[in-house]
Amino acid sequence: MKEQQRADSLLVRKMLAGEEAAFEEFFGLYFPGLYRFALLRLNQDSDAAEEVVQGALCKAISKLSTFRGEAALFTWLCTFCRYEISDYFKGARQRQLIHEVPEILAALESLLTGNEERPDQAILRKEVAETVQVALDSLPPRYADALEWKYVQGLSVKEIASRLELGNKAAESMLTRARQAFRDAFLSLTVGLAWAREAGSGG
Repeated sequence: MKEQQRADSLLVRKMLAGEEAAFEEFFGLYFPGLYRFALLRLNQDSDAAEEVVQGALCKAISKLSTFRGEAALFTWLCTFCRYEISDYFKGARQRQLIHEVPEILAALESLLTGNEERPDQAILRKEVAETVQVALDSLPPRYADALEWKYVQGLSVKEIASRLELGNKAAESMLTRARQAFRDAFLSLTVGLAWAREAGSGG
């Protein structure tokens, strides 16, 4: 076993034993390198890179017992970082979908504006995110596929047209209809949630 791998394995054993100093050493050793790794892949967005690396390290720590020392610890951590970067881009594209439908953005703001001091703010945000997913799941498969390809996978209209065996204009038209259907589904669900919340509060 190479010297670096022995050092990695020793550090992991100390962390699994709960040694606080080992965790400090772990973050000190690997956060800067992973940050640079993420920054390069996130178009130099420092906030996004920090968010991604924190998420990657937290997930890696939860899986620390699975580290076998067959590769360098940094290489193992980069795997988690890649997954986090992929999830970040998926989330960013879904946010783009929301911003392309003004009525949905307005509905989100009506749910969230003025509630900054409320302790259930995090629950509200989670509820909105889940509603977006439910609205997507409720669409006809062809519409849902078109939106997922554009906003989750990041495909171009030309690529979507090819998958749907349509011309570019027809694919653009389908995306417009799919966004409209998504808007209707989301607003319908939002009204239902508001009614349920009022009923639950006795209002």
